[in-house]
Amino acid sequence: MEVFAQREGVRSERLAAPVGVGRHIVLGHNIFFAKSNFSHSLSSSGGRKEASMEYKLKPITVAGIAEATAKAERYRNLNEPEEAESICRDILAIDPSNQVAIRLLGLSITDQFLGVSSDRFREVNDIFQRLNDPYERLYHTGLLYERRAKAQLYAGQPPHTLLPLLERALECFHEASAISPPGNDDAILRWNRCVRLLDGLKHRLEEYLIGFDVQDAPPI
Repeated sequence: MEVFAQREGVRSERLAAPVGVGRHIVLGHNIFFAKSNFSHSLSSSGGRKEASMEYKLKPITVAGIAEATAKAERYRNLNEPEEAESICRDILAIDPSNQVAIRLLGLSITDQFLGVSSDRFREVNDIFQRLNDPYERLYHTGLLYERRAKAQLYAGQPPHTLLPLLERALECFHEASAISPPGNDDAILRWNRCVRLLDGLKHRLEEYLIGFDVQDAPPI
Protein backbone atom coordinates (compact mmCIF):
# COMPACT_ATOMS: atom_id res chain seq x y z
CA MET A 1 0.00 0.00 0.00
CA GLU A 2 1.28 3.50 -0.79
CA VAL A 3 0.36 6.67 1.08
CA PHE A 4 0.68 10.08 -0.54
CA ALA A 5 1.00 13.11 1.72
CA GLN A 6 0.87 16.65 0.33
CA ARG A 7 1.18 19.96 2.09
CA GLU A 8 0.47 23.38 0.58
CA GLY A 9 3.69 24.98 -0.58
CA VAL A 10 5.61 21.75 -0.30
CA ARG A 11 6.08 19.30 -3.10
CA SER A 12 4.33 15.94 -2.83
CA GLU A 13 6.26 13.20 -1.12
CA ARG A 14 5.67 9.56 -1.79
CA LEU A 15 5.98 7.34 1.27
CA ALA A 16 5.62 3.58 1.38
CA ALA A 17 3.77 1.92 4.26
CA PRO A 18 4.01 -1.83 4.80
CA VAL A 19 0.90 -3.84 4.10
CA GLY A 20 -1.09 -4.70 7.23
CA VAL A 21 0.44 -2.02 9.44
CA GLY A 22 -1.06 1.32 10.44
CA ARG A 23 1.49 4.14 10.16
CA HIS A 24 1.90 7.74 11.33
CA ILE A 25 3.56 10.14 8.88
CA VAL A 26 4.66 13.54 10.16
CA LEU A 27 5.20 16.35 7.66
CA GLY A 28 5.89 19.64 9.38
CA HIS A 29 2.95 20.16 11.74
CA ASN A 30 0.63 17.81 9.85
CA ILE A 31 0.10 14.22 10.99
CA PHE A 32 -1.38 11.71 8.61
CA PHE A 33 -2.51 8.31 9.78
CA ALA A 34 -2.65 5.51 7.26
CA LYS A 35 -4.56 2.50 8.46
CA SER A 36 -4.87 -0.66 6.47
CA ASN A 37 -7.20 -2.49 8.91
CA PHE A 38 -5.33 -5.66 8.13
CA SER A 39 -7.34 -6.07 4.96
CA HIS A 40 -6.09 -7.19 1.60
CA SER A 41 -7.19 -6.25 -1.88
CA LEU A 42 -8.31 -8.84 -4.32
CA SER A 43 -8.56 -8.28 -8.05
CA SER A 44 -11.87 -9.39 -9.52
CA SER A 45 -12.94 -8.69 -13.10
CA GLY A 46 -10.55 -5.78 -13.34
CA GLY A 47 -11.88 -4.18 -10.14
CA ARG A 48 -10.64 -4.11 -6.53
CA LYS A 49 -12.46 -5.87 -3.73
CA GLU A 50 -11.77 -5.39 0.01
CA ALA A 51 -11.87 -8.58 2.08
CA SER A 52 -11.39 -8.16 5.87
CA MET A 53 -9.73 -10.95 7.83
CA GLU A 54 -11.91 -12.28 10.64
CA TYR A 55 -10.25 -12.88 14.01
CA LYS A 56 -11.71 -16.04 15.49
CA LEU A 57 -10.16 -18.85 17.47
CA LYS A 58 -9.10 -21.72 15.24
CA PRO A 59 -9.59 -25.30 16.43
CA ILE A 60 -6.60 -27.56 16.67
CA THR A 61 -6.71 -31.05 15.20
CA VAL A 62 -7.35 -34.21 17.18
CA ALA A 63 -4.08 -35.58 15.86
CA GLY A 64 -2.26 -32.60 17.40
CA ILE A 65 -3.54 -33.06 20.97
CA ALA A 66 -0.57 -35.10 22.18
CA GLU A 67 1.96 -32.57 20.93
CA ALA A 68 -0.10 -29.67 22.27
CA THR A 69 -0.22 -31.34 25.69
CA ALA A 70 3.55 -31.72 25.69
CA LYS A 71 3.91 -28.04 24.83
CA ALA A 72 1.60 -27.04 27.70
CA GLU A 73 3.74 -29.01 30.15
CA ARG A 74 6.88 -27.46 28.67
CA TYR A 75 5.51 -23.93 29.08
CA ARG A 76 4.67 -24.65 32.73
CA ASN A 77 8.23 -25.83 33.27
CA LEU A 78 9.46 -22.60 31.66
CA ASN A 79 7.33 -20.59 34.11
CA GLU A 80 5.02 -19.34 31.37
CA PRO A 81 1.65 -20.42 32.79
CA GLU A 82 -0.39 -18.09 30.58
CA GLU A 83 0.91 -19.90 27.49
CA ALA A 84 0.15 -23.28 29.06
CA GLU A 85 -3.36 -22.13 29.97
CA SER A 86 -4.07 -21.03 26.41
CA ILE A 87 -2.95 -24.37 24.98
CA CYS A 88 -5.04 -26.32 27.49
CA ARG A 89 -8.12 -24.32 26.51
CA ASP A 90 -7.44 -25.17 22.86
CA ILE A 91 -7.28 -28.86 23.72
CA LEU A 92 -10.45 -28.77 25.80
CA ALA A 93 -12.29 -26.91 23.05
CA ILE A 94 -12.23 -30.09 20.94
CA ASP A 95 -11.87 -32.67 23.74
CA PRO A 96 -13.74 -31.31 26.81
CA SER A 97 -13.15 -34.41 28.93
CA ASN A 98 -9.39 -34.63 28.34
CA GLN A 99 -8.16 -35.37 31.87
CA VAL A 100 -4.56 -34.30 31.34
CA ALA A 101 -5.62 -30.96 29.86
CA ILE A 102 -8.09 -30.39 32.73
CA ARG A 103 -5.35 -31.05 35.26
CA LEU A 104 -2.81 -28.85 33.49
CA LEU A 105 -5.34 -26.06 33.04
CA GLY A 106 -6.07 -25.90 36.76
CA LEU A 107 -2.40 -26.05 37.67
CA SER A 108 -1.41 -23.38 35.14
CA ILE A 109 -3.97 -21.01 36.67
CA THR A 110 -2.68 -21.67 40.20
CA ASP A 111 0.79 -20.84 38.86
CA GLN A 112 -0.58 -17.34 38.30
CA PHE A 113 -1.83 -16.85 41.88
CA LEU A 114 -0.57 -13.64 43.48
CA GLY A 115 -2.24 -13.94 46.86
CA VAL A 116 -4.91 -11.36 46.04
CA SER A 117 -8.70 -11.49 45.84
CA SER A 118 -8.62 -11.60 42.04
CA ASP A 119 -6.89 -15.00 42.04
CA ARG A 120 -9.18 -17.40 40.19
CA PHE A 121 -9.63 -19.78 43.09
CA ARG A 122 -13.26 -20.73 42.43
CA GLU A 123 -12.59 -21.28 38.75
CA VAL A 124 -9.78 -23.71 39.51
CA ASN A 125 -11.90 -25.52 42.08
CA ASP A 126 -14.59 -26.06 39.45
CA ILE A 127 -11.96 -27.25 36.96
CA PHE A 128 -10.54 -29.85 39.36
CA GLN A 129 -14.04 -31.17 40.09
CA ARG A 130 -14.13 -32.26 36.44
CA LEU A 131 -11.42 -34.85 37.12
CA ASN A 132 -12.99 -38.29 36.99
CA ASP A 133 -10.71 -40.12 39.41
CA PRO A 134 -11.53 -39.52 43.12
CA TYR A 135 -7.85 -39.57 44.05
CA GLU A 136 -7.00 -36.98 41.39
CA ARG A 137 -9.85 -34.73 42.54
CA LEU A 138 -8.79 -34.86 46.18
CA TYR A 139 -5.09 -34.49 45.48
CA HIS A 140 -5.46 -31.52 43.16
CA THR A 141 -8.01 -29.83 45.40
CA GLY A 142 -5.41 -30.10 48.15
CA LEU A 143 -2.86 -28.52 45.82
CA LEU A 144 -5.29 -25.69 45.16
CA TYR A 145 -5.62 -24.83 48.84
CA GLU A 146 -1.91 -25.25 49.47
CA ARG A 147 -0.97 -22.96 46.58
CA ARG A 148 -3.49 -20.35 47.62
CA ALA A 149 -2.03 -20.36 51.12
CA LYS A 150 1.52 -20.03 49.79
CA ALA A 151 0.57 -17.21 47.43
CA GLN A 152 -1.05 -15.30 50.27
CA LEU A 153 1.93 -16.00 52.50
CA TYR A 154 4.35 -14.55 49.93
CA ALA A 155 1.99 -11.58 49.51
CA GLY A 156 2.39 -10.80 53.22
CA GLN A 157 -1.06 -11.79 54.43
CA PRO A 158 -1.44 -12.23 58.22
CA PRO A 159 -0.62 -15.81 59.26
CA HIS A 160 -3.97 -16.44 60.96
CA THR A 161 -5.76 -16.05 57.60
CA LEU A 162 -3.68 -18.87 56.09
CA LEU A 163 -4.35 -21.53 58.72
CA PRO A 164 -7.81 -22.55 57.40
CA LEU A 165 -6.39 -22.95 53.89
CA LEU A 166 -3.57 -25.23 55.03
CA GLU A 167 -5.90 -27.24 57.26
CA ARG A 168 -8.23 -27.81 54.30
CA ALA A 169 -5.25 -28.84 52.15
CA LEU A 170 -4.20 -31.33 54.83
CA GLU A 171 -7.70 -32.82 54.90
CA CYS A 172 -7.59 -33.36 51.13
CA PHE A 173 -4.12 -34.90 51.20
CA HIS A 174 -5.08 -37.19 54.10
CA GLU A 175 -8.11 -38.49 52.21
CA ALA A 176 -6.15 -38.78 48.96
CA SER A 177 -3.36 -40.79 50.61
CA ALA A 178 -5.92 -43.36 51.73
CA ILE A 179 -6.92 -44.13 48.13
CA SER A 180 -3.66 -43.37 46.33
CA PRO A 181 -2.39 -45.85 43.71
CA PRO A 182 0.31 -48.29 44.90
CA GLY A 183 3.72 -46.66 44.89
CA ASN A 184 2.28 -43.15 44.60
CA ASP A 185 3.26 -41.14 47.69
CA ASP A 186 2.54 -37.68 46.25
CA ALA A 187 -0.25 -36.99 48.73
CA ILE A 188 2.03 -37.94 51.65
CA LEU A 189 4.77 -35.66 50.34
CA ARG A 190 2.35 -32.75 50.11
CA TRP A 191 0.96 -33.57 53.57
CA ASN A 192 4.45 -33.40 55.10
CA ARG A 193 5.21 -30.12 53.36
CA CYS A 194 1.99 -28.56 54.64
CA VAL A 195 2.68 -29.80 58.19
CA ARG A 196 6.10 -28.12 58.14
CA LEU A 197 4.59 -24.97 56.67
CA LEU A 198 1.86 -25.01 59.32
CA ASP A 199 4.42 -25.35 62.12
CA GLY A 200 6.26 -22.30 60.79
CA LEU A 201 3.02 -20.36 60.52
CA LYS A 202 2.03 -21.16 64.09
CA HIS A 203 5.37 -19.77 65.28
CA ARG A 204 4.80 -16.63 63.22
CA LEU A 205 1.24 -16.43 64.54
CA GLU A 206 2.50 -16.43 68.13
CA GLU A 207 4.86 -13.57 67.31
CA TYR A 208 2.05 -11.76 65.50
CA LEU A 209 -0.30 -12.09 68.49
CA ILE A 210 2.39 -10.98 70.94
CA GLY A 211 3.03 -7.89 68.83
CA PHE A 212 -0.70 -7.27 68.59
CA ASP A 213 -1.12 -7.45 72.37
CA VAL A 214 1.78 -5.08 72.99
CA GLN A 215 0.70 -2.52 70.42
CA ASP A 216 -2.99 -2.58 71.26
CA ALA A 217 -2.93 -3.00 75.02
CA PRO A 218 -4.91 -0.31 76.86
CA PRO A 219 -2.86 2.34 78.71
CA ILE A 220 -2.02 1.58 82.32
